[in-house]
Parts: sequence; C-alpha cells; structure tokens
Amino acid sequence: MDLHQWMITDLASMRSKLFDSVIQLVRPDRWHEQADGGGATLAGVLLHIARHQDLAVNVAIRNHDPLFLAHQDELGLAGHGMGVGLSEAEDRAATALIDPAGLLHYITAVFDGTEAWLHPLGSMALDIEPNTAYRLAHRGGLNEADYPWLYSMWAGKALWWLVQWPVIGHGHAHTGEAISIRNRMGLSPF
Repeated sequence: MDLHQWMITDLASMRSKLFDSVIQLVRPDRWHEQADGGGATLAGVLLHIARHQDLAVNVAIRNHDPLFLAHQDELGLAGHGMGVGLSEAEDRAATALIDPAGLLHYITAVFDGTEAWLHPLGSMALDIEPNTAYRLAHRGGLNEADYPWLYSMWAGKALWWLVQWPVIGHGHAHTGEAISIRNRMGLSPF
C-alpha cells in the first residue's frame, strides 16, 4: 500500500470510528455534558477535531478559506475569533454556545471536503511544502503571536505530514477521547 492509499484508508477508519462509535450513539442534547462532572465535552472535542482538520487541509494545504467561516453562524459561534476550538484546553464559554445540529453539519462538511480533495491527489503531490505561516495568517486569520505552538509545529512540513498528523493522528487521538467521554456517560454499546 502506498502512502496516499494509506491516508485515504486511515481517514475513512477514523471517520467511521468517530461517527459510528460516538456521534450516532450519543444524543446531541448530551454533547454539552461533562462526563463525571468535569473534563471536555463532546461538543468541544468534535469542534476541535473539525477545526484542526479544516485548518490543515483547507488553509495550510489548499490555501482556501476555512469552512469554519461558512459555518460560524450555524455553529452559534458568530463573533468568536478564528482560533476558537484550536487549543487543547476547551473554552467552555464558547463551546457552551455550540448548536449540535450546526456542529454535525460542520464536521460532516469538513470530512466530506477532505475526502473529496484527498482521493484524486497523487502521491507525488504529498512532498510539496506549503508556506503554512503565510496561509495561517492570510487565510486562517490567525496571528502567530497568539498561536506560536501551531505556527512552529506546522512550519516546514510537507503535505503528507499535514495530513498524517493534524488530520489523521490528531483526529484518532481525539476520537479516542470522545469514545472515553461516551463510555463515562454510560453509553458504551459493549
């Protein structure tokens, strides 16, 4: 299996785990609930997964506006900065405003867009190194002084890395977190 095919397969696997094991099993009216009275909410984790994937694929790689711009109102996050949902620490004031239906539309649009872009991409393109600093600032609306960790982590990386880590690896890690939240809510199907 080549790297390109592996990425397509692993992205589909991660999406299936997230949608089938979390989104379909936890009612949207519980997405704002903190399991065990603390920690992250599913709304926060789902937004975080979508924001990183959107930023990596649409902004850093493709040099397009993030899908987040078209979904801000529907999410209930109009007026929030472009960095909302990016930090590992959940901003409960912001995520408490998230409309679950809007979040489902956003995360679905992000995965659909990533898959549509990734499928026809050839393996040769995976070694291209985009100017992530320029794109994060000009397309993503992010100031390097506010997100030095993101700028430094994504600097000098080829497309394959931007798909492999911010989209797939990071997505798998937070899918595991979402499954843990689901389980602590008493909703494990096993």
